[in-house]
Amino acid sequence: MYKQILVPVDLNDQGFSDKAVEAAVWYATHSNAQLHLLNVLPGMHMSMVASYFPKDAAIKMKQDVEEQLKKFALDNIPDNVLYSVNVSEGQPASTILEYADKVGADLIVMPSHKRSRLDKALLGSVTNKVVQKSHINVLVIKPHGA
Repeated sequence: MYKQILVPVDLNDQGFSDKAVEAAVWYATHSNAQLHLLNVLPGMHMSMVASYFPKDAAIKMKQDVEEQLKKFALDNIPDNVLYSVNVSEGQPASTILEYADKVGADLIVMPSHKRSRLDKALLGSVTNKVVQKSHINVLVIKPHGA
């Protein structure tokens, strides 16, 4: 069925990304697939942004997020499921789609945040952008009560 499953993880949303990982683990277990957890950091290396931070801030941030993502994986993925943890930098939706291509993902499993209509109109939804632009299947996990 699926061989490479990408799961974008937002470490700021405690108790939410784990629902997407739970679903991805189910698919991985039933199709012997590998999971790829991905966290996308904002573009710290952009000259306008970088000028506000010490030179090593981006490296330290990436290392810290990678450690958090590793812990998240250990807490949420059983030992019998093959996985990798990855931290990338850039615009979330386009970075997720680029990473899916890079690893040859055939499924993206991601949460859909419960946002107001105003938020969606002004900011757009990363999940919505991924669903619209992806050439592979995207499984959207909605929050309870949505």
